[in-house]
Amino acid sequence: MKIKICGVFNPCDIDYVNEALPDYVGFVFAESRRQINNQTAREFKKKLDPRIKSVGVFVNADISDIKYLYGAGVIDVAQLHGEENFEYIKKLKGIPVIKTILPGGDCNSVINADYFLFDSGAGSGKTFDWSGIPKVPKPFFLAGGINLDNIHEAVKVNSYCIDLSGGAETDGVKNREKITEIVKICRGELCSPAQEEAL
Repeated sequence: MKIKICGVFNPCDIDYVNEALPDYVGFVFAESRRQINNQTAREFKKKLDPRIKSVGVFVNADISDIKYLYGAGVIDVAQLHGEENFEYIKKLKGIPVIKTILPGGDCNSVINADYFLFDSGAGSGKTFDWSGIPKVPKPFFLAGGINLDNIHEAVKVNSYCIDLSGGAETDGVKNREKITEIVKICRGELCSPAQEEAL
């Protein structure tokens, strides 16, 4: 089980993830309260443990911007949250792409993405009916309202990667202890309350 901590935007966030070592972190370039600019992302990447892949989060961005950030080594993966289609993704050939699929969305129209990401909306922070996730021929990320209260259930969905942002925060900022606990749960290092009772 992989884990992604999305929306890192304070310098201390990089210290937290370097300590916990999730598989991915998200740099949000789209409009958001967690949005960072290219220079900040470049500085974060320099500090980021090389074992952690950086994911650039975009919404209908100019393709040249994504190519520039990838070519400069600022991002390792592009995550697309907008109306990007097959032809758009085709132009990003050579760059690993995660494409967000909303409930009821058509996976076939963006089948050339490397990964899918199932979410209730673009950073909505709300859960959705995970039982309705279709069977897809690509590994997928699971996002949307996942936190310490429901992460044990989220892990059972058998996704490729659990993706959290707000669920790793307290009062709108990343929380070191939450990040550490989340990573340990996804790695199977911490039991759920039910599992602890069974023991």
